[in-house]
Amino acid sequence: MTIDEFAAQFDEEPGYLDFARVGPIGRSVREEQDAVTTALARARFGTLDDLAGQDERVRTAVAAVTGFRPDQVCFQPNTSQGLMHAMFGLTGGLALSPSEYPSVGFGAVRAAEALSVLAPLWLETDHGRVTPGNLRDQLTPSITAVAVSLVDYRTGFLADLEGIRQVIGDRLLIVDAVQGFGVVDAPYLEADVVVSGGQKWARAGWGTGFMALSDKAVEQLTPVFSGHTGTDSETLPDDGVEPPSHSARAFSISNPDPIAQARFATALEDIAGVGVPAIRNRIMDATTRVIDLADEFGVPVTSPRAENERAGIVVLTPAQDQLTMLVASMFNHGVTATSRGDSVRLSAHVSTTEETLDMLRASLTSFGSAVNV
Repeated sequence: MTIDEFAAQFDEEPGYLDFARVGPIGRSVREEQDAVTTALARARFGTLDDLAGQDERVRTAVAAVTGFRPDQVCFQPNTSQGLMHAMFGLTGGLALSPSEYPSVGFGAVRAAEALSVLAPLWLETDHGRVTPGNLRDQLTPSITAVAVSLVDYRTGFLADLEGIRQVIGDRLLIVDAVQGFGVVDAPYLEADVVVSGGQKWARAGWGTGFMALSDKAVEQLTPVFSGHTGTDSETLPDDGVEPPSHSARAFSISNPDPIAQARFATALEDIAGVGVPAIRNRIMDATTRVIDLADEFGVPVTSPRAENERAGIVVLTPAQDQLTMLVASMFNHGVTATSRGDSVRLSAHVSTTEETLDMLRASLTSFGSAVNV
């Protein structure tokens, strides 16, 4: 599949620049969902066994994109649940930024409060950016793990996983990958735990995600929430409670949704078919166009400009008294974006069209006229 063929299967409305919030699904995912839903509706002989096979399929698809083995992958319905599994399984000190997406901090605090074996250490960061340099100066012997976002949801900053790994040594590295998964060719194997949902850049819809664990993480994390599907048994136990599996499977609670798994697997198979580097290159071109438009109209860009520090997020931070005008101009011209705090977050994908960029230009033109009145 070529990058143009991959992009052609998506048909979101012009003006959509909010992929960091949710990525509209494409034709292949819709068709797969329809096919699997129809199979469930008809319940033809043998259909349920075929549906059960979606778990192996999706784990294989995740492995192809991340580099982990399929047996190191456990399907999760969202990023937050996978992070909860990781946080409740930790013992010792956990270094993390207070600016991370709330799922990271909430998981850490809830685990610390409930089990009293995890101690969060809140890092001081460079305007929310966790770097090898600022992390190195704050590590202590009591810290056994570090949690970081692959791409920061507020600043758009792309973390240096290889540099962080060099700094933290053999401590566990936990990565919330949702804002980069599917569009960043990241060195995932530098991490011990990688968690992501599929509703954003992977464009698989809600209810999709995964948790991938290194062999070291499987050994060190306690599978606190481990259900009957988290054992090594292939059948339901007749009596009693079996111990958790000594694999990523231990972090399963119950039977997953095979329709969600089919959507996720299809999206990831498409991504693997075209290649993450090709997707990233196309998105880099689109985000550069967005940055150029912001520069043309004098709107400050506070997200990274260097390609090695950014993924698909561009953050605009106008003067405080101009923010409402910028948001209104985008709304009036049909541009879908996220406004949070003092900034507007724009995020493009491979399917971002010239018409969408023209709509963004028109909104910035109106904004500029309003500011200069």
